[in-house]
Amino acid sequence: MKIFSTLRLTALTSVLLASQPLAAADRFADVNITTQQVTENVYMLQGAGGNIGVSSGTDGTLIIDDQFASLAGKIESALRELGGDRPRIVLNTHYHGDHTGGNAEFGRTGVIVAHNNVRARLLAQDELPPSALPLVTYTESVTIHFNGDELALIHLPQGHTDGDTMVWFKKANVLHMGDQLFNGALPYIDLPSGGSVDGYISNLRQVIRNMPSDIKVIPGHGPLADIAAVARSLQVIEDTRRIVVSGMEAGKDSAGIAEDLGDYADWGQGFISIDRWIGIIKADQAQRGALK
Repeated sequence: MKIFSTLRLTALTSVLLASQPLAAADRFADVNITTQQVTENVYMLQGAGGNIGVSSGTDGTLIIDDQFASLAGKIESALRELGGDRPRIVLNTHYHGDHTGGNAEFGRTGVIVAHNNVRARLLAQDELPPSALPLVTYTESVTIHFNGDELALIHLPQGHTDGDTMVWFKKANVLHMGDQLFNGALPYIDLPSGGSVDGYISNLRQVIRNMPSDIKVIPGHGPLADIAAVARSLQVIEDTRRIVVSGMEAGKDSAGIAEDLGDYADWGQGFISIDRWIGIIKADQAQRGALK
């Protein structure tokens, strides 16, 4: 009887383990990859996860971020519809799985480039294949010349994470900001991974100050944006933080603070609800206090 029970448990475990990849694949079965042309050779792909930037031209295909692993085939099909091929170069704006999940597939034939901290955080993940890791890393910035354009990869410190990069197509006048911009929504700031509200605000100010006023902006999430959208995001983050901190100082609980944020209810979307944003600001304030 013990042998029978053991065999039955082993069989059940095998079925559950075998079904996990299928369940993960089913999660994205109905996802469609949509393409939006930004300039002549630059596109934005949307599906599930972070927005993908694409440069397609005579030098081949370059992509910025690659969403989830299960979507790699659909992403490749979308690239082929643009007249491109598998990417020669993959740029990671940061290490989160909804932006780097396709690394393992696309890194088999392309070179992955990212900030030093992205490679370090990916290395810390269990069972990640070598093809998923950046082969080229940098500290502050690096320049890539591709398809007749000059792409400046610029580190944005202590913002969304500690390894964020924005990618500036200087000729095309396009900026991919990764998760340093959630267009029309409150951002996720990954405090345990080196992010901070102060750093996020500082990085947005840097973009507004240094980028051309007519630049087109690909956000990490949300529709195609411009500098006005970046400025609006900055204003909302600063306003809501001020309201949350004032509420904390007045001894209000989260429910009371949420009422004070009623004018910004529409900004609490998806993963980052108003309640979660309040939690992020509270945790950030506690972290700031600990650092003083």
